[in-house]
Order: sequence, then structure tokens, then C-alpha cells
Amino acid sequence: MTNPIEDGFTRAAAAATMVPMLPCGDVDELVAFWTELGLELTYRQLRPNPYVALRAGAIDLHYYGMPGWDPEASHSTCAVAVPDPRPLHDRFREGLRARYGRVPLSGFPRITRPRERANNGGLSGFSLIDPAGNWIRVTRAAESPVRAGDHDTTSWTTSAATPLARAVENAVVVGDSHGDAQQGRKILVGALRRHGDALPADRARALAYLVELALRLHDTDAAHRALADLESMPADGDGVVHAALREARETLAQAVAAEDAGSRA
Repeated sequence: MTNPIEDGFTRAAAAATMVPMLPCGDVDELVAFWTELGLELTYRQLRPNPYVALRAGAIDLHYYGMPGWDPEASHSTCAVAVPDPRPLHDRFREGLRARYGRVPLSGFPRITRPRERANNGGLSGFSLIDPAGNWIRVTRAAESPVRAGDHDTTSWTTSAATPLARAVENAVVVGDSHGDAQQGRKILVGALRRHGDALPADRARALAYLVELALRLHDTDAAHRALADLESMPADGDGVVHAALREARETLAQAVAAEDAGSRA
């Protein structure tokens, strides 16, 4: 015999839509931000409390205003699962560059590059931190559920075959997923020192990410030193060194553009 309550619950849950509601200090600031990045304003109110809704396809973001909101104190986050994160990353970068004249690497807002994350089932993804300090985590949708490991620990999906490659994975988890650029840099600096005989491809990836982490920490001298180490490497047959060098130079150019924009402000 069927249970009408359970049947009704199942149908309702199957048709449900969940929408993140995130805090901010100024709802109109978030409207201006997200419409530049490709979302459309679908609702706006200021009384009795500030509230806005934005949408692009199946992406829904809602914000409510909180007087005195501090982005540094934010712990709010949400996830967006898509078949491929790169088109969203490309559009968001375009919008950021149009709005700020640069792609910000630090502060609020900022964006990370799409990278595979060992603590997320090995799925690629990136994070966009909005002007209010909320983390919008875009990830490639999993083909099967990502399950925890033994004793309810994080399931670690690694493709690293060498110690330095594993260190890069660790640094990405700490630096991108956790937002701790200082600790991520510490991991890489130590690993590069210990594994001087690492494969060129592993060393190139580590140095390129080290450039980015140094720039997030506003340590331009360290970024230039890492870039110089990368530039001194001979090309490899798979083109990894060349790709890493292109990424590092682009990241440095973004940081220079940010400094120029700041000096003009």
C-alpha cells in the first residue's frame, strides 16, 4: 500500500528548486557586479528589507542586505555544478575585466583559475569571491556521487604520480579551496626545495602556481623569482613548460594591471 505523504514528498522534492540566499552590505552593488558578469536582475526590493534576485539559465543567486556587513568576516558559500566550468570562467573573467579593467587575484572580488581538486573527487573547478566576500564555487558536475573516504574523511582523488605533483595538489586544495595562499605557498616552496630532481612538467606547474600565490600575497619580488626559474627551464616535448610559462606571464600581467588601476583610482 502506498503512503500518500511519502508519495507527495517524493513528487515535491523532485520538482524543487533550491536557491542560495547570501548576505551583503549593498544589494545594488551586487546587482551591478553580477549583471556585468552575465546574470539578469529578476527581482529587487529595498523595503521592508533589501533583497535582490539574479539569474542566468538555471543559476539563481539571491542577496539580502545587512547593515555593517564585513566581507572579511564572510563564511557564506554556494556551489554551482555544470558540465564544464570553463565557459562560466571565461564569461566571468570577461565581465571582471570590463568592470575593473583587470581580473582581480586578491581582495573582493577575486577569481581563481579552473583546476582539478583532489578534495572534490578530482573534478575541475574555480571559485569566484563576490564583492561581499561570498564564495561562489563552480565545479564540474560529478558523473557519480562523490563519497567520503574511510572513517568519514575527505575522499582524495589524485592523479599525481610524483611527490612534487602531490604537493601541487595539496597547495591547490589549501590555496584555492580554503583560500589560504600563505600556507599554499609554504607547501610549494618546501616541495620545490626537497625535489630538485623533479620532472620538468611537475616543476613547471609548481612554479606557475607559485607565481600566482605570491601575487595573491602581494609579494611581487617572489613572483618574479619564480617566473625567472620557470623561464630558465628548457621546453619539454608535451608543451607543459610552455603552457605553464604562458599562464604565469598572464597572471603577472593581471597583477600589474591591478596595480596600475589602483594607482589611477
